[in-house]
Order: sequence, then structure tokens, then C-alpha cells
Amino acid sequence: MKTQTLSENLIYQRKLKGYTQEELSGKTTVAVRTIQRIEKGDVQPHLQTVKLLAAGLNIEVEDLLVLDDPNEEVVQRKWMLLIHGSPFFGLIIPFANVLFPLFIWISKANDSKIYDEHGRAVVNFHGTINLLIILSLLIFFVIPGFNFFITGAVFLFGIIVSLVNVSSALNKQTCRYPLSIPFLKPKKD
Repeated sequence: MKTQTLSENLIYQRKLKGYTQEELSGKTTVAVRTIQRIEKGDVQPHLQTVKLLAAGLNIEVEDLLVLDDPNEEVVQRKWMLLIHGSPFFGLIIPFANVLFPLFIWISKANDSKIYDEHGRAVVNFHGTINLLIILSLLIFFVIPGFNFFITGAVFLFGIIVSLVNVSSALNKQTCRYPLSIPFLKPKKD
């Protein structure tokens, strides 16, 4: 669903009242050029300018301003960085690569659908990586000597995929964690 912008609201209200830009300028003491730039969307006007325009159109300021939905949180880069970057604590503290993102996901899952999807993906991937590392360490008893390479490959794969996804999450708000076992299934709407 597309939300209305201030410029679209101004154009709609001005045409609804039957004013030209020049007539509106005369009623509001706002320059014609300023009205043109606001309607083009080139500038974000000061609140005082919006008040003058609303008074000239005989409408409420709220009819021009675009109010954000208070129930919908804007996706913030800091939370995306925390969700995707916190698994690196697992390099210092055992199992922190699953526990830290899990706690962050639990606290932020209801705030935004994107936080929910990314949190599930991170927890699933790092849970899978932990399981694979434990299995590769147990292989030591079956194939002594080769488990070092298998464990190193799993560990390196986890680090590389995590670094790529931190960058992708911050720049494009997307993530892709391959070979994850879906421990946490997506919510059904």
C-alpha cells in the first residue's frame, strides 16, 4: 500500500479548493516558487510553512502532513547490525553465536516483520553451524586426523556467510543463509 506524501496532499487539497499556485501564494504569503518545489517533492518544508499553507487552504495541518503509523517501527540499521553481528561473540563465548541473536530476536520479533525473518534466519543458520561443528568434532573418533579439516571448513564457512550477510543486511535489508536447518519455522499469517 502506497502512503501519501506531503506534496501529493498539497496538490490534492489545492486542486480540491480550486486554487492555482499563484492564488494560494497570495492567500498564504508563501512564494510561488516554494509551493512549486514542495509540490515537486524537492524540499521538505518547515512546519511554519505547512501551517501557512493549511491556513490558506482552510484545512487542518494534519490533512497535509504525513503521519507515521506508531505501531510500525522503522527498520533501523543498528538492530540489523546487532542481529547479524552478534553471532561473532560466539568466537569468544561458546554458543553465544546462537544465544545472543536468539535473545535479540525474542525482544524484536514483534516490532517488525523484517526483524522476525532475519532473526529466525540467523538463529537457524548458527544453530546448524553449531550442530555441524559438534558432529565434525565427533568424527574424530571415526576418522582421526580428517576432522581438523572438516571442522575448519565448517567454521570458515560460518564466518564467511555471516560477514556477507552482515553487509547485505545493512545495505539491502536482505539476508541469505544457505544450508540452514529450519529449527524456527516462519510464522503463518
